[in-house]
Amino acid sequence: MAITAPHEPDVDLMYLFNEAGHALSTEMAAGLAGLGITPRGYCVLAKARRGDLTQKQIAEMSGLDKTTVVATVDQLEADGLAERRPSPTDRRARLVTATPRGERVAAEADRVVAGLYREVLDSLPAGEARALVAALQRLVGEGGRLSAPAACEQPVRRPRMRAVTA
Repeated sequence: MAITAPHEPDVDLMYLFNEAGHALSTEMAAGLAGLGITPRGYCVLAKARRGDLTQKQIAEMSGLDKTTVVATVDQLEADGLAERRPSPTDRRARLVTATPRGERVAAEADRVVAGLYREVLDSLPAGEARALVAALQRLVGEGGRLSAPAACEQPVRRPRMRAVTA
């Protein structure tokens, strides 16, 4: 089924980004479900593998609010994938680290996510895949046109994680 913009010849970027994002998120959720982890859990766990980040730092790196990270770490702890420990430099902060089981799950999740990304990009001609990734990186990268939300009286709530990168 071909996806066309609703108001040709204008391109509805919001529609295209939302459709692509939703489909990719759904495939990622399905792929990670077999490992017993959600995309958000994987995003947080991937960063926790460093072992030297606070919940606040993980929230900032993930584009998630602190409350969401706390709830996600709670679930990762309950599943035996991560643990909190006091920060040696700030007694109010907690560092989040992956457990040995969490390391194994994260490594397998890395393979699932990499495979999914490869499949998606391989569905395009190589030149188009490289151009798409480069254009998106420019748009959302530091100083890019979409690198930060605009000021808005009623900010739009972010429905998903920002990026899944370790």
